[in-house]
Amino acid sequence: MEGALFIPNEEVERDDEEFDSEASAGSQGQEGPDDKAEHAADVLQDILDCMDFEAEVEIREDGERIVLDIDGADAGRAIGKKGQTLDALQFLVNKVVNRFPDGRRHVVIDSGDYRERYDRGLISMARREAKRAVQQGKVVTLQPMSARDRRVIHLSLAKFEGVQTCSEGEGMDRRIQIIPARGGRSSESSTTRRRPQRPRV
Repeated sequence: MEGALFIPNEEVERDDEEFDSEASAGSQGQEGPDDKAEHAADVLQDILDCMDFEAEVEIREDGERIVLDIDGADAGRAIGKKGQTLDALQFLVNKVVNRFPDGRRHVVIDSGDYRERYDRGLISMARREAKRAVQQGKVVTLQPMSARDRRVIHLSLAKFEGVQTCSEGEGMDRRIQIIPARGGRSSESSTTRRRPQRPRV
């Protein structure tokens, strides 16, 4: 299909997790101007041009993380279904820009405020389902989702009174369970993960 990007979802997830684990160490870049943001923007623009997308790239933020914004007539196509094209573009740009270990910086690809709006929707859904779990006293199992989305939900419900969360399943079928603090678990998930520890995403 013209203009499509096909990258295994598990590779994108591993890439995100790798950068997340490094982010806590902070930026190791030098003080003063850094051309890595410009390089990342040029790489992304070249990819979009090869995909025949009518879009331009702007550097929106350039701190510990580089945030690139895609704007133009094909910005919606650059987002893709549930942000999958954005994720694939982000994966590719990070691989190119950070192919050498020195001065690695995480590049986030966005379009407008898509990621913020998408995360708000995830958090709203998670809280709604958490309320349902508490009211009904039953485990609520969400649909399979990416590691990034699971992470957003785990964090959003970490301080939600009356529930805890865990992830179950493997690969593309991995999903979150929202477990009410009181009452038993459903029969289909009556094994493992009852201990209160930091959830695996």
